[in-house]
Amino acid sequence: MFYRFDSPLGPIAYDWNGELCVRLELTADTKALSCSDDPVAQWLHDYFTGQATELPPLAKPATPFQQKMRAGLLAIPFGEVRTYGQLAGQLNTAPRAMGQALGANPLPILIPCHRVVAADGLGGFGCGLAWKKKLLDFEYGFSAQH
Repeated sequence: MFYRFDSPLGPIAYDWNGELCVRLELTADTKALSCSDDPVAQWLHDYFTGQATELPPLAKPATPFQQKMRAGLLAIPFGEVRTYGQLAGQLNTAPRAMGQALGANPLPILIPCHRVVAADGLGGFGCGLAWKKKLLDFEYGFSAQH
């Protein structure tokens, strides 16, 4: 079932089936969703208050490559970024393949694909560049204050 979390950056919708978070969407279209007090909502609350907590239970990656990518993304600290090339080098893959896999990430924020940028700018983001910029600005600003 899809639930709504009202973040300081805008509404977030996520699919929590009672055991796993299957999908997370950064969207303004959350009128029909209800709020919840599940592990995903708690993690999002902690994230937006700068508390590092263990991820809620997440759906497994669809492929071994996505599992490898997920591990690489989770290794990027809050408030920091890596380029597509840097992450691709760490994971022994091509930057273009990395970009395509990042664009298909069903769990943005939870699996922080927004922390990967192009060598010459923001790069892409499956949820739109406005959200990527908001997330990066939030993390950078929060890290600078603490």
